[in-house]
Amino acid sequence: MKKISKLIIFFYLIINIFNISSANEYFFKKGKELYDDKRYEAARFMFERSIVFNPKDSNSYLYLAKIYNIEENRNKEEKNLEATLLIEPSNEEAILMKMKIALQKSDYSEVKTLLKTFTNVCKNLCDESKDILETLGNIEPKNNES
Repeated sequence: MKKISKLIIFFYLIINIFNISSANEYFFKKGKELYDDKRYEAARFMFERSIVFNPKDSNSYLYLAKIYNIEENRNKEEKNLEATLLIEPSNEEAILMKMKIALQKSDYSEVKTLLKTFTNVCKNLCDESKDILETLGNIEPKNNES
C-alpha cells in the first residue's frame, strides 16, 4: 500500500511540474500575441500570469516594461526594467530602454554607466547607442557651460 501511495504522489508531482512549465510558456506566448495585436491590457494580464508561474522570466518583465512605456507609466516601467536587468544583466533592449529613461531624467552619469554596459553586451541594437551618444554629446556641453 505504501508503494502505491508513493507512486501516486510521484506521478502527481511529475504531472504538476509539466503543467507549470507548459503554463508559463503558454502565458508568455499568448501575451506576446496580444502585445503584437496592440491589446495591451490583456497582454499585461498574460505576462503577469507568466511571472506567477516563473518569477525569473525576464522576457515577461521586459514586455511589461514596454506596455508601461506605451501607457506612460514611468514608475512601473522602470521597476520592470530593473527586474529584467536583475535576472538578465546583458539584456540589451532593457539597457537601451533604461538609458532613454535616464536621458529623460537628465541623469547623465547613469546614462554613461549604462552605455558602457550596453557597449559590452550589444549584438543586435548597437546602432541605437549612436543616437544616445549623439544626444548625450549635444546635452553635456550645455551643462558644463552654465
